Amino acid sequence: MVSWSNRRKALTVLLFTGPTIIGILLFNIYPILLSVYTSFTNRNRFRPNPDCSVFLTGVLDPLCWPQFRTSAPVGLGQPYRLQDPIYANYANLIGNLFTPEALGAMAAIALCFVPLIAASFVNRRLNQMLEPPVSPRLVWLGALVLGFILATAVNVAQAYDTLMRTGDFVVVVFRTLLFVIARVPFSFLLGLTFALILNSDNLPGRTIFRVLLFVPWAASSLAILMALIWQFFFREQGTINQVLAFFGLSGFAWLRDPVSAFLIVVLVDTWFSYPFFMIVILGALQSVPRDVYEAAELDGASWWQQLTRITLPLIRPAVLPATVLTSITAFQMFGTVWAITQGGPINEVGRPGATEFVIVYAYKQIFQTQNYGNATAFAVILFIFLFTATLYSLRLTRITKGAYES
Repeated sequence: MVSWSNRRKALTVLLFTGPTIIGILLFNIYPILLSVYTSFTNRNRFRPNPDCSVFLTGVLDPLCWPQFRTSAPVGLGQPYRLQDPIYANYANLIGNLFTPEALGAMAAIALCFVPLIAASFVNRRLNQMLEPPVSPRLVWLGALVLGFILATAVNVAQAYDTLMRTGDFVVVVFRTLLFVIARVPFSFLLGLTFALILNSDNLPGRTIFRVLLFVPWAASSLAILMALIWQFFFREQGTINQVLAFFGLSGFAWLRDPVSAFLIVVLVDTWFSYPFFMIVILGALQSVPRDVYEAAELDGASWWQQLTRITLPLIRPAVLPATVLTSITAFQMFGTVWAITQGGPINEVGRPGATEFVIVYAYKQIFQTQNYGNATAFAVILFIFLFTATLYSLRLTRITKGAYES
């Protein structure tokens, strides 16, 4: 039999942990279950009411509960039900991703990156040699040339077009990843450059420059307002086109061209984000011992060798977490792109715009088209994708190594 003392301990633990467990179940687990269930239904603006005769709908949807039954909205169509087939929303999003044509297109695109991956492994081995037979720069150059040849041979443009016509999910996630890949390295390089300049002892007025370079990050708290100012710069009658007209040059519809609109969003968000990298790198640089650089100079190391062999490896523990956080922020970016382009320009009806990233797409699905079933299916697929990517990044970077070791 269980003694009273053990029961008392269990009751005490339950009383202390009970509010937290209830909060997790109510505010975390329940919304996840409701979203997953909604993703298999045809719920939208015309069918907002639940069919409470269905068991799962009556249990999960609050509108079926007696307390909220009077708050049910009035819909034009019948109550929402499970899709037929049940995976229709997922099939609509993923589209033809797993057809032979799409898989072949993915393989063709992946083939173009094989030389770069191979160059990374080769250079890792070369860096372990005292006198490498080949320069790492030559290896990267050869990999780029080979990648370009492969891209031409497999017709990567046609493969990209085939992949982009598989479904909305592929289009939106690919463009978001492309935005992250463009924005994060630019933010890092800009932050590293300014941090190296500000870390110099011979720079007069360092305090003033630190404040001025920190302004964009402070302005990011008003990102939408600041983004509207940037939008005014690139309008057809905006500042840049007026300056071009002053010199007798014709203006350009910056925000109506897919490529220029994408690059403008990257530029503006890089301007917002580089101070974060700058502050992190500057703090890491000030913790690097000066005698390490003095010993390197005595050995005849150049500035580039000191940067690549000393500075970057020593600041890596600080830069890696900042890179992960910045990548997460970039992936869920909404305010800047919504203020500048609202996800456009749209070149084809029924297709995502050139800057319609994942959060913008989800926002449009929920608040504009009110296609709740499609939006929750998109959220479920995105959760699985991000969860897998997060586990891989943690394994690759070992960012949490030692955090739970005793």
